[in-house]
Amino acid sequence: MIKFAQVERSRKIFRTELQQSSHLIMAEDQWDNLDCISSIDPGTNFGRGRGFVPLKYEPKVGNGKVDNPDSSIHDKSNGFNACGSKRQSLERGWEGNRGGRGLGHGRGSRGGRGGPSHFDGGGHKARRGDSRRGGITEKPREAYIPPEPVDDDSMFAGGISTGMNFDKYDIMQVNVTGENVPISIKQFEDSGLRQLLLDNIHKSGYVRPTPVQKHAIPIVTAGRDLMACAQTGSGKTAAFLLPIIHVLLNDPKELVVTTEHCEPQVVILSPTRELALQIFTEARKFAHGSVIKTVVVYGGVVSNHQIQRTMTGCHILVATPGRLLDFVNKGRITFSSLRFLVLDEADRMLDMGFMPDIERLMGHPTMVASDKRQTLMFSATFPEEIQRLAGEFLNNYLFLAVGIVGSACSDVEQHFHLVPKFEKRSKLTEIIVKEGCEKTLVFVEQRRTADFIATYLSELDFPTTSIHGDRLQREREEALADFKSGRMGVLVATAVAARGLDIKNVYHVINYDMPHSIDEYVHRIGRTGRVGNRGRATSFYDAEVDAPLARDLIKILQQADQFIPSWLKEAASNAVNVSSYTRPGHFGGKDFRKFEHQTDGSKSTLASVSDGSCNKPQLLEPEEEW
Repeated sequence: MIKFAQVERSRKIFRTELQQSSHLIMAEDQWDNLDCISSIDPGTNFGRGRGFVPLKYEPKVGNGKVDNPDSSIHDKSNGFNACGSKRQSLERGWEGNRGGRGLGHGRGSRGGRGGPSHFDGGGHKARRGDSRRGGITEKPREAYIPPEPVDDDSMFAGGISTGMNFDKYDIMQVNVTGENVPISIKQFEDSGLRQLLLDNIHKSGYVRPTPVQKHAIPIVTAGRDLMACAQTGSGKTAAFLLPIIHVLLNDPKELVVTTEHCEPQVVILSPTRELALQIFTEARKFAHGSVIKTVVVYGGVVSNHQIQRTMTGCHILVATPGRLLDFVNKGRITFSSLRFLVLDEADRMLDMGFMPDIERLMGHPTMVASDKRQTLMFSATFPEEIQRLAGEFLNNYLFLAVGIVGSACSDVEQHFHLVPKFEKRSKLTEIIVKEGCEKTLVFVEQRRTADFIATYLSELDFPTTSIHGDRLQREREEALADFKSGRMGVLVATAVAARGLDIKNVYHVINYDMPHSIDEYVHRIGRTGRVGNRGRATSFYDAEVDAPLARDLIKILQQADQFIPSWLKEAASNAVNVSSYTRPGHFGGKDFRKFEHQTDGSKSTLASVSDGSCNKPQLLEPEEEW
């Protein structure tokens, strides 16, 4: 039996957080005719646990419209309906109206103090766990230790199988530039990989290599540095893991572990925790049955637990930059034995949000020189300015470009709707009612919007959860697991889920809010239509906000041979010449170096790089904070 005190505490949390969300959206986003309805989250509280379970309200759905709940519903004896009237909210000090003091902590909306709300002075919702003193924002903490990963053949289940269009990969254009390009492979059996790897490849359901794997595997096994750019869902993770594990097994080196520190031989950096966990899982899968030890370190988990794991020794260390830098500063990890350094989603890793941490790691006294290690960088997009930054860390590298670099996958059917800001909610409901909510991924820009949309859809009996940077790590992993397993049909996400995540059978990606860059758009819709499977992407275009993207969207649609709405063409013709999101024509990436006498597989001479100013990457607020 749940103790009475625990129930009361749970009720209080729901009343507080649901009240905050309803006031936030009405005050800031002005969603019309919005009245909050109580929700029970069987996990912990609002915005947490394993989703949102509606209570009492039975929505009426028809013709794409949903009737709003009766605004007269108030908090009654059960304690879960936390809306109440505006008058009641004011009496309780919920809104902190214009400088009035409320009963709780935090800053009141519109510049006032008061209320238990998480509003700052400008009416914006701050993160959960805000300090009661001085308005200092602090993320919530918990002593989270993740469950032990499985270590049997069940780890090979759940991967994405190749789709009906997989054969199209064989006709993709592939360009490799640089000196002394190794010959590509045609089959895994011809790659020279060890038999253990071939067996694990077969268990993983891989039939034959994708184009990026055909070229990357021999390049890495030949000891070359590599910058690889290939479409989303084309098998880039396996393209660097397979040859790295092969080299570790074929040319073993002593694993260095002392009482003070560990020296990994491979370090793989990822911009998000979820992607780091996925790479960790894939590495363990391919190295299954071998002596290779793989460890993952990332934020949101008890650091001592991860330190203990690394101190048992690890050949391959998968990490997010912040947590790795923390361990390096504490002297727990050094790079003296480093053989491979991998940057996955390298364009994101080298933008101005992550670059300071990368520079600190690269400049560490124990870091092996670039000509004594192999450095590999992979992404679906590689703008020229990022290539210039990446060149500082690479040594005589090869550039691999597969397909139309930076373009969207042609297996994704793209649709656009011209939707003003305050009509997005009804349009989203209309689409989900019409097409169903099975394996639907909804992207938003704001973290608070993610939780609100998840709650709103749950009230309409669509099983929904959310994932973003303000949720506790346990909650994030639970949300992703529930979506992968099908327990939750809809996942509302911010940028943490936009890159690299390999989720089986994602049917539909919906851009509720368009991203701030065309690169991010390509990565988002790449969560569907992977390895030859068909996918669908729907985007809500707000003319007042998204106009700078119009020209680049036209280019993406043309390259993928997709229908272009007439209103989007008109928007593109009226757009300014220089996009505020990204420079036109530079959303993809091709080798910015100039080569003379370049022929396929032959030696070439590196010519001087064309002079010109290089714009620094746009400053992006990092989604992850460690």
